[in-house]
Amino acid sequence: MNTAWKQDPRLKTMDPEKVKYLSNLAETVERTPKDKLMPLFMSMAAGSSQYHFSDDETDLLVSIMTAKMNPAEKKRVEMLRSLSRRLGAGKQGRPKKG
Repeated sequence: MNTAWKQDPRLKTMDPEKVKYLSNLAETVERTPKDKLMPLFMSMAAGSSQYHFSDDETDLLVSIMTAKMNPAEKKRVEMLRSLSRRLGAGKQGRPKKG
């Protein structure tokens, strides 16, 4: 398993519970067949997490998840991130329904 991400300086300021989550995520990604990584990423993006990650933390999370992906797959992930950011920005300022 590639543990180079554990040397990232952003981890020093991150909540230890988030670091544990990232470690578990890295193990899951390592065990997941390459052709199942995109569905894994999509299910995580669709699901709600108990953690809220900053942009730097999200960058680290994505770098872990995409480590085994080819350039085309990484590009798709980046497109999804970009779309997610735009959709999230569109929700800001709107009153919640219900």
